[in-house]
Amino acid sequence: MDTFSSNSTSQRELIDSVVIRFAGDSGDGMQLTGSQFSESTALMGNDLSTLPDFPAEIRAPAGTTFGVSGFQVHFAAHDVMTPGDAPDVLVAMNPAALRVNLRDLKTGGLLVVNTGAFTPGNLKKAGYDKSPLDDGSLAAYRLLKIDISKLTLQAVEPFGLGNKEALRAKNMWTLGLMMWLFGRERESTVEWLRQKFAKNPNIADANIAALNAGHVYGETAEMPQGIHCYQIPKAKLAPGHYRNVTGNEATAWGLIAGGQLAGLELVLGSYPITPASTILHTLSNLRAYGVTTFQAEDEIAAVCAAIGASYAGALGITSTSGPGLALKTEALGLAVSTELPLVVVDVQRGGPSTGLPTKTEQSDLLFAVYGRNGDCPLVVLAASTPGDCFTMAVEAVRLATKYMTPVILLTDGFLANSAEPWKIPDIGAMQPFPVAFRKDPAGFHPFVRDPQTLARAWAVPGTPGLEHRIGGLEKNYDSGNISYDADNHHKMTKVRAAKVAGVAEDIPLQAVDQGEDSGDLLVVGWGSTYGAISQAVLGARKAGLKVAHAHIRYMNPMPKNLGDLLRRFKKVLVPEMNNGMLVKILRSEYLVDARGMNKIAGQPFKIAEIEAEIRAQLEN
Repeated sequence: MDTFSSNSTSQRELIDSVVIRFAGDSGDGMQLTGSQFSESTALMGNDLSTLPDFPAEIRAPAGTTFGVSGFQVHFAAHDVMTPGDAPDVLVAMNPAALRVNLRDLKTGGLLVVNTGAFTPGNLKKAGYDKSPLDDGSLAAYRLLKIDISKLTLQAVEPFGLGNKEALRAKNMWTLGLMMWLFGRERESTVEWLRQKFAKNPNIADANIAALNAGHVYGETAEMPQGIHCYQIPKAKLAPGHYRNVTGNEATAWGLIAGGQLAGLELVLGSYPITPASTILHTLSNLRAYGVTTFQAEDEIAAVCAAIGASYAGALGITSTSGPGLALKTEALGLAVSTELPLVVVDVQRGGPSTGLPTKTEQSDLLFAVYGRNGDCPLVVLAASTPGDCFTMAVEAVRLATKYMTPVILLTDGFLANSAEPWKIPDIGAMQPFPVAFRKDPAGFHPFVRDPQTLARAWAVPGTPGLEHRIGGLEKNYDSGNISYDADNHHKMTKVRAAKVAGVAEDIPLQAVDQGEDSGDLLVVGWGSTYGAISQAVLGARKAGLKVAHAHIRYMNPMPKNLGDLLRRFKKVLVPEMNNGMLVKILRSEYLVDARGMNKIAGQPFKIAEIEAEIRAQLEN
């Protein structure tokens, strides 16, 4: 029987926010633990931001430092923009997790350690000569030593599981303890376990027993001095229906919403590639909403199938990451040449080559804007938060269909896997942008254009009188026949460029997110740096510094007023998780002395890093 004790607030310390990091082997279920804790936290009305950190080697040997998996969650009684800099609480399930993550834990922070994993063998694999639990090296922290492994085995003993299977429940025991510590409810996790193990109720019951046992331990055990439970009040969020959402989920739903608003069927051609795979997985379960998914054997087949779908009158979509985008490049040139709508979702990861599959990086901006042969412009967008992935996916569909052009939507590993409470939009209140296919043969030729957008007509194959051919070889502007005429090639190239440039008339002007629209320093960001930059600028402004923040979501073409905005500031600082891509574009396009701040570590910026650089720029 499931039991839930009330989380009394009478003896809880009231705090405004907290950052918790769960860390263990890749097989310890840390992502699961963190996501369920986050789900419970969202249901209790706190704002939150998460940072899953997958190991560098997914199949690394157990107990090694390069196989450590982590999940950080920052939740608060106020708006949360980032998963937090340094954790207040570190849960270390083994010595390797402790070694990798201890450096980030705040001095005086709470350290919860599974002593059952601190065996001589595990200590050696983690690089310890002796146990740090006994040598005084952890004196700077509030240490809570618990043999979680042993207590888990005791909790699940009645269910007759094997030792290995029983130990898998230790993440649920740990989750129960943390739920007690921070006053979280267990109902949502119990329901989730019931559903996940519906075909094996014994496993579900064992995990629920472990969850409850961890909670009871917190309630009944005599804790060391300085360790007690906490209460974080609800955040004041705008009224509405909310759910917890990752960037990849929001992207998938945004694509569906865009298809509904355009009145089009969606065809996703995709090869499963980390960290974009969940877009394919999500859409494959939503066929009822007019989505057809095709899991291709390679990236080229995926994008070509999507282009074929667009030629046939659906909206072709393909999802990938940087190495996959490289393989799709020739086909993207084909889509530009044929002037067909196509949405490419690029969930960026560390590079070059196959790079760091599980680590985040803003690695593909220059590639997305310039990375095709010849003069081959297309529209490039960038989402800024997990929830914003929905908005920008809808926008990608709108622009692709209105201007008959490929659109690349840039997210990254941080946005893809991070989660935040998301206010579910009212689709009925969103402005439709229905596609009108050409049906009248009078005056038709393949490149007849809308005089305002310069978009060519979209004629579905088989429409009488509208027969035409497509392909990558240059076509005559009027007839659509293959042409090698120099003047015609010049004209076609210029018109395609003018069409994409004209998108600038159809996107919002660049706004200043914080601060004045002129002054000493403007911090410019794009993509997932939004949260860290926003919080850093907020902190600097509270300290009296004259600094502003502008975040760019339209990367090509950029907003019409961006150049004027940049030139109204004495200095421009551009923090990026790359070696300086946006800063190159800003310097070349607008001739401003923008200065880069670059981090290429497979990890997001810390707020403190950016705030320190803001101070340095203003002092020099």
